[in-house]
Amino acid sequence: MLWQVAANRTGMPRLLALSDLHVAFPDNRKIVQDLRPESEADWLLVAGDVGEVFADIEWALRTLCGRFGTVIWTPGNHELWTHGRDSLQLRGEGRYLRLVELCRELGVVTPEDPYRVWDGPGGAATVVPLFLLYDYTFLPDGALTKDQGLARAYKTGIVCSDEMLLHPDPYPSREAWCWARIEATERRLAERDPELPVVFVNHFPLVREPTRILRYPEFAQWCGTTRTSDWHTRFNAAAVVYGHLHIPRTTWHDGVRFEEVSIGYPREWQRRAARPGIPRQILPAPAAGATGT
Repeated sequence: MLWQVAANRTGMPRLLALSDLHVAFPDNRKIVQDLRPESEADWLLVAGDVGEVFADIEWALRTLCGRFGTVIWTPGNHELWTHGRDSLQLRGEGRYLRLVELCRELGVVTPEDPYRVWDGPGGAATVVPLFLLYDYTFLPDGALTKDQGLARAYKTGIVCSDEMLLHPDPYPSREAWCWARIEATERRLAERDPELPVVFVNHFPLVREPTRILRYPEFAQWCGTTRTSDWHTRFNAAAVVYGHLHIPRTTWHDGVRFEEVSIGYPREWQRRAARPGIPRQILPAPAAGATGT
């Protein structure tokens, strides 16, 4: 059975979003294989963690861009891992830029490309894919520094695999890479059309609040940066799309809609009542109480 995006009774194109596809898992790969839009003009925002190895990432993006009118991708932390079993052994920025090159070969829009304007139902908006990483500033309660936060994480055993697999080359640290990305992105955002609202697409939440419900609060250190805490208001966001937490839901912050759109691992989504892998509708904004699934 082919899984179509649901609840589109107008026949008009929509701006849709998914993240955390993790297609190395056969059940997740089947979700992507079976996914079909209702309109070939639908756009799909892919907010990272498509896969861990280059071949899986290429397969998934090639599959999706052959079906949706426009695919916009931003990397998650998993795309940036350098696995010993991966044919692509580039590290850090070199790996990221090779993924950008792949996307351009496929026609997928990346954070390095000019921002696209959605001019369909729901009104015009600038779609801004972000690649920002994190800087360990989402500290556990009581921790005052990165060293204190990491010490608690290692003591409890809640340590992100990024510490072993995500290399910051040529930057001296992951937070230095994050800060460079933030500064470069702020310059680009200053050049956008200020009259248009923005739809942000980032792997990590732009604000700390969504991480408060994590089962293991120590993991929040690998989930974003406090330096983006006002971006949703500062840049007139119509919506913020993110993933990473594997807790799909809609929340509101300062009147702005935040959509966590992850599929997650099979062991997670198999426990949920909702069918997995149905893209969330971002624009036009769904009616109050609608889930987009």
